[in-house]
Amino acid sequence: MSDTRAQQLTEWANLAIEEIHPESAPNSGLITVSGDASFRRYFRLRAPSYSYIAVDAPPAHEDSKTFVRIARLFREAHVSAPKVIATDFVNGFMLLQDFGDTLYLGELNKAQAAGDFASADALYEAALQALVTLQARVDKKTLAPYSREKLLQEMALFEQWFCAAFLEMHLSDEERARIADAFQFLADAALAQTQVAVHRDYHSRNLLVLESAPGRMDASPGIIDFQDAVTGAYTYDLVSLLRDCYIRWEPDQLAHWLSRYHDLARAARIIDELPAAQLRRDFDLMGLQRHLKVMGIFARLAIRDHKTRYLADIPLVIRYFLEVSEQYAELASFHDWFVATVLPCARPRIKLEL
Repeated sequence: MSDTRAQQLTEWANLAIEEIHPESAPNSGLITVSGDASFRRYFRLRAPSYSYIAVDAPPAHEDSKTFVRIARLFREAHVSAPKVIATDFVNGFMLLQDFGDTLYLGELNKAQAAGDFASADALYEAALQALVTLQARVDKKTLAPYSREKLLQEMALFEQWFCAAFLEMHLSDEERARIADAFQFLADAALAQTQVAVHRDYHSRNLLVLESAPGRMDASPGIIDFQDAVTGAYTYDLVSLLRDCYIRWEPDQLAHWLSRYHDLARAARIIDELPAAQLRRDFDLMGLQRHLKVMGIFARLAIRDHKTRYLADIPLVIRYFLEVSEQYAELASFHDWFVATVLPCARPRIKLEL
């Protein structure tokens, strides 16, 4: 990389590595791993005797101290978050344990394409076990609440960025009132649920099959991108995982994994004797909140941050939203408005097969 921050990160990370591996051979320099939906960038520094991830997290935009605090909190709860090796909070640099490149998404795509549901089931079993560990062991009192204000702010991204900015819709006062009623209903539903520690982006692009366990699909996944963790509804991470914005499973398969979570969560005393029907309702309504938010976030990433690749994922998010919202009478007005008004505006801009 030729930019100044990458050069500074290289120099700082190499000094940190020299203290740990004074006799090692020089590394290959920064190798780009990824950027994400934030301002963070990730690089790998590798030599025969080590491999680390160097993070560029500009302090004007990213809170590295919170990342480090939550990484420690998760690790103390026996959740597989990367170990923080070194930090420079002033410049926004971190050196992390390297979890490798084997994302859940790639493995799940391969399993789905091959009809290998045993491998997919093993991956989801590990992810569900890790989620229950997170919910049962991470002290929720150490995390900020997923408040009504925050829930509504997130759903407002749908109106601001997806409807107004991306679809260029001019909403009437009646439409805004209809939207606000739906948002309040979904916020009420989220706040009424059992509150636990929430990763807040627990899906196949933030879970890795650890290289220390090659071939072991049942091994606990490496968990990343957890810095926005809060205390919130017990179904939030569950719906992020099972109604993933990047891969879709058939209803019977989803129901199987939802039932498995139900068993695990009851055994861990997270939800006690909650009926399966209530779990499904909680799961569905929480997913609607998340998917409204995600439509807005993906539109904002395309417009504001010029990350247009996320537009390709909006059709699946809309499909989830419509499949679920049509099942709840409380959302009939909003669902009908979405179908009659939003979909016709969306079709010319994104590939919708609905």
